[in-house]
Amino acid sequence: MELKLRPFDFAQAAARAGLAANGQPLSVKPAATAGASFGDAMAQALKSVSAQQAEATRLQRELQLDNPTVSLEETMVSMQKAQIGFQATLQVRNRLVSAYSDIMNMQI
Repeated sequence: MELKLRPFDFAQAAARAGLAANGQPLSVKPAATAGASFGDAMAQALKSVSAQQAEATRLQRELQLDNPTVSLEETMVSMQKAQIGFQATLQVRNRLVSAYSDIMNMQI
């Protein structure tokens, strides 16, 4: 496996994070965010975690079948990504349940 390192491009990283090159947030157009909701974001995140887990399972199966194109390192990294995504999802769920419980226990 050949690994090539590229220099860090701050402008590109800032653009992906929604920031200008000076680190200030870009102006958000209301029309662009009007269709986005918390439920949509959660559904997308769950689909992403599910896809990572499916990929890790596929790589594990291929490694067990001695597929020469699949490396142990690639499989282990994929498994760790899936585990981290699952743990993050679990923490978000726990926080949501805790917030819901706190709201339900509030006195009016």
